[in-house]
Amino acid sequence: MKTVQSRPTFKTMLKIIAAFAAVFMLTQATSAQTITILALGDSLTAGYGLQPSDAFPVKLEQALKAKGHDVVVVNAGVSGDTALDGLSRLDWALSEEVDAAIVEFGANDALRGLQPAQAEAAIDGILGKLAEKKIPTLLAGMRAPPNLGPEYMSAFDGMYARLAGKHEALFYPFFLDGVAADIKLNQADGMHPNAAGVDVIVARMLPVVEELVTKAVAK
Repeated sequence: MKTVQSRPTFKTMLKIIAAFAAVFMLTQATSAQTITILALGDSLTAGYGLQPSDAFPVKLEQALKAKGHDVVVVNAGVSGDTALDGLSRLDWALSEEVDAAIVEFGANDALRGLQPAQAEAAIDGILGKLAEKKIPTLLAGMRAPPNLGPEYMSAFDGMYARLAGKHEALFYPFFLDGVAADIKLNQADGMHPNAAGVDVIVARMLPVVEELVTKAVAK
């Protein structure tokens, strides 16, 4: 004897359709989420000596979009800032909601011969606040000039890996990797990248910044 299977009622079908629609809309909303990245740093982030369109945050945003990421990169770089300056304005920089952050400080600390412990404490404070707010972060390192001596260089250069590890931040060892000391990639002052130099920085950092975006989407 055959078992007669009842057909779904009209109301049941509507519920099923509504459930599928909700899942679809949720998926679409997630995939359409715009990730806002705060680029917090000094003149290297701000784009000192460059056209606004050539600044690191602008070119980074363009590169990420070209890879299919829906992002906005906020330029929170201020020329002349030390790490302590960055810490002092962090709360203001976070007044708008952000999903991820790139932290780049230290060049001015080293150029002024400030004690590495001061910069380390300030960057520690920045990363700590970002971690408290559960904002995925990428720390970009800097290197001290050789004329400051081996002890200073060891203390200064080594602090970035320690801090990234302490706060479980993504780490890019040297912001100016591939650009420092190359006259073709720097402005006349020999310290700030030109537009071509920014292109090199963006290209080299892009893989780890994509990791940052992935973490921001997943949080």
